[in-house]
Amino acid sequence: MSHLLIVEDDESVRTFTARALAAAGHKVETAVDGAEGLNRIAASGGAYDLVLSDIRMPVMDGLEMAGTASRSYPGLRILMMTGYAEQRERAAELDGAVIGVVNKPFTLKEIRDRVAQALA
Repeated sequence: MSHLLIVEDDESVRTFTARALAAAGHKVETAVDGAEGLNRIAASGGAYDLVLSDIRMPVMDGLEMAGTASRSYPGLRILMMTGYAEQRERAAELDGAVIGVVNKPFTLKEIRDRVAQALA
């Protein structure tokens, strides 16, 4: 069982993703934006097996959160999500910190498969 953090401002996406991954046997925590996600990462000492984060969010976007978290916890795996092509390009700039980008919208099977790949 892996320990996951989902950082997503859209409640319906956050709930769907959390339920899908919990049903697949993962321990799941959630945060509503990058600032809360960064606080949870710091509070855990970077102990999540994977952080799954939206890119575009209020307060602090996912890329800023990923960059900051990866400097403090270099081994932290971060998988991004976005529905915007230009955001995928921004994520590529964080090569090494971000291990991939999942396109939204995604299906239950797609998110489970991408998380399994990221954890492998």
